[in-house]
Amino acid sequence: MKQKIGIVVCGNSGIDYLNIDFPVKVIRSTLLLDGKEYEDYVDIKAEDFYKLVIANPNIDIRTSQTSTGRISEVYNELKETGVTDIIVITVSSKLSGTFQGAILAKELVDDINVYVVDSKSVSQGEVFLVEKAIELINKGIDAEDIYNKLNELRDNLKIYVLVDTLKYLVKNGRLSATSGFLGTMLKIKPLLVVNEEGSLVPFEKIRTTSKARERLFKILTEKIKDKDVSVYIAYTSNKEEAIEFASRLKEQNNIKVEVVPLTPVVGAHAGPGTMGVIIINNN
Repeated sequence: MKQKIGIVVCGNSGIDYLNIDFPVKVIRSTLLLDGKEYEDYVDIKAEDFYKLVIANPNIDIRTSQTSTGRISEVYNELKETGVTDIIVITVSSKLSGTFQGAILAKELVDDINVYVVDSKSVSQGEVFLVEKAIELINKGIDAEDIYNKLNELRDNLKIYVLVDTLKYLVKNGRLSATSGFLGTMLKIKPLLVVNEEGSLVPFEKIRTTSKARERLFKILTEKIKDKDVSVYIAYTSNKEEAIEFASRLKEQNNIKVEVVPLTPVVGAHAGPGTMGVIIINNN
């Protein structure tokens, strides 16, 4: 029997904001803003979310990952369309329980093969793996080989995150850091990195936003010099700054640089003013 492969990705990817030529299924988390529920992207999109948070700095923000039951429903929906194998790509398991939920949901569905990939990243890092999965499906590669290839390709990703405040990351427990380092960083503009395990950890302590941005620019220029890479700048409430940063990076390095929004369910942890940079090694 010939395989028909489906793709599922979590909403943390921000794929909803992009045009992808494949029927990718998206499992979305829920945002709770002062107790009111919003389905990410469906009920509230990035621009409106950041405006709301800036206007209400003390708003209570929480997120709830997609339930295991809902994920299994998505698997069944694909099964009903004739899909025999599913590739699932999730946000880093160190940042969310979505990966584990996707694993558990496999047990609730019969007669279909499900392969769950921990992207060990977020945002465009997940999208990169989705796009690679589509390429491999179109080449006729079988699902298990695609799964193995994606687990290799995720090593081609590097993510830096420049946040305006650690308030949101600390509140939601998404930052891995020693308490002493964390205490000093609360007063400055920290530069963070997603490490090889997929955890968000401190990289450098910088005192002002402008200096932090310049430091990030220097790091990126060193990282991408003479390399075949693609760079994505993920923005929150700072689209104009992200566009300017991307333009400058592109001019000096002659590479592909694109600007993408950071979806609310990720921005809820990062906070307004955050800028993420995703480097993808194309080799």
